[in-house]
Amino acid sequence: MRWFLSLGAEPHRASRPWSRDLLTTLGLPLRHTQTVCRLAQQAGTCKVHFPDPNKLHCFQLTVTPDEGYYQGGKFQFETEVPDAYNMVPPKVKCLTRIWHPNITETGEICLSLLREHSIDGTGWAPTRTLKDVVWGLNSLFTDLLNFDDPLNIEAAEHHLRDKEDFRNKVEDYIKHYAR
Repeated sequence: MRWFLSLGAEPHRASRPWSRDLLTTLGLPLRHTQTVCRLAQQAGTCKVHFPDPNKLHCFQLTVTPDEGYYQGGKFQFETEVPDAYNMVPPKVKCLTRIWHPNITETGEICLSLLREHSIDGTGWAPTRTLKDVVWGLNSLFTDLLNFDDPLNIEAAEHHLRDKEDFRNKVEDYIKHYAR
């Protein structure tokens, strides 16, 4: 059975009710259950999916941007919350092939808050939450789209050379991989 938790205005549309008691029963500590419950208050462009209801530390996030280059695509991220969370960041990988300056075609993600150590101080800190991770991944398609500090240098240079051709390649990737 697959369980979904919508991150929009109507979290009650989940296929099962997401109560604190249920999440605690399934093995997620109270601190994390509260975080997961708060995820339901995020933007309507995100949805959380728990492939295995017995492993709530592993979930998938679907981001469906409603503006910008990536509008209309559905991008899947796999998230694993380690035992040492919140002292270390969750491990996140993009499962959808994408043409993006901050995400490689193999799924590696350049997002400062996912770094355990960061020179500029914007990396992971124990004060960060899963809600920050969801916000950051969602923002990679709008506010945090960064062509100046790319992980996928080829995509960033493509944008610099020819913005229209970059847009066309993004749309082609969406058509083939992100529907």
